[in-house]
Amino acid sequence: MRVGIVGGTGDIGEGMALRISQVHEVILGSREVEKACTASDTCHLTLEGKGLPCTISGVCNQEAVDRAEVVILAIPFQHVQGTLASLTGLGGKVVVSPVNPLARKEAFLFTPPPEGSAAQLIQKLLPGAKVCTAFNNIAAGSWKALDAPFAHSVAVCGDDPAAKELVKGLVSSIPGLTPFDAGPLAVSPMVEAITPLLLNIARFQKMRDVGIRFS
Repeated sequence: MRVGIVGGTGDIGEGMALRISQVHEVILGSREVEKACTASDTCHLTLEGKGLPCTISGVCNQEAVDRAEVVILAIPFQHVQGTLASLTGLGGKVVVSPVNPLARKEAFLFTPPPEGSAAQLIQKLLPGAKVCTAFNNIAAGSWKALDAPFAHSVAVCGDDPAAKELVKGLVSSIPGLTPFDAGPLAVSPMVEAITPLLLNIARFQKMRDVGIRFS
């Protein structure tokens, strides 16, 4: 599977690339091609140094969209509208949103847009795309800690059954991840709201990279 990561040079994007590029072709996108190439080279060297496979290339965000079968939007919520306005060709694509709208005050708070969630806003902005939520509750540190245990449950929401099954297949192909069908895209506010909860638990218990597992 060809997986494009828009915003692939942020912490989450780079972390996801380290895991996904071991089992799929990753097309790592950025607004600056040079940054994408540097991140791609770093990912390759890191995995090569551990004797792990890696298939990755660094490109601009638009090329990542053009070449990918599945597009992951690894971008902060505040950049969603600007980034999507700069891209074309997302109609008909499976678009994965791990985006969580939140703010840090006395604690981390869920701050959704009027649409209800980041994923629902993205679907509104991309009416022709098949938007699914996934990977929302995995910390960047967990993605990058290749020598640490990696075992997370991943809630997947979406309105297109075939797209949701494709995303669940992507999730299950990554060692340590288990997908769970959480329902339609209308459920995405609940999924996104888990992340500020996890951040608060980590902060007040002085823990790092808290995740979730369903059993």
